[in-house]
Amino acid sequence: MQCAQARQARGDFAPARVGSRADAQRREDIRGDYTCWLREPLYPAERSLLNQLEELRLELNREATLGLFELELHYARYPPGAGYAPHVDQPLGTTQRQVSLVLYLNTDWLAADGGLLRLHETDDRTFDIEPLGGRLVCFLTPGRVHEVLTARRERLSISGWFRGRD
Repeated sequence: MQCAQARQARGDFAPARVGSRADAQRREDIRGDYTCWLREPLYPAERSLLNQLEELRLELNREATLGLFELELHYARYPPGAGYAPHVDQPLGTTQRQVSLVLYLNTDWLAADGGLLRLHETDDRTFDIEPLGGRLVCFLTPGRVHEVLTARRERLSISGWFRGRD
């Protein structure tokens, strides 16, 4: 969390946008978070996290033969009142993102704080996950509709994708 706070103090966070790079726009009615991509220079704690996630990537490849080659990560900060409408993580026409992941950085999160991750099942059922600090959530990306329900206090995570090749 300290790394995210330092990056925020430096002004590294920007309003999240929707759409492809060419026509991306801010649409708070769809997503109200602010993001900061994990890029060099990294703080030691960020580098340690990347090393641990690299071990996870290798394990997923060994055990599930997913063909994952790289990782793309960003911080996501949801101010009170923000959420992210139902969506999938694969931009139209791409197949690189194979495993979505979210690592929650919130401390002392209460159910009343909202901000749940809602996974949509194929049979119209949903599964809600509380954003408890230290919790890592991973799910297969292709076709998985999910959303972030409105947070009632600031919600902070590191989100991203293990990617394969198109």
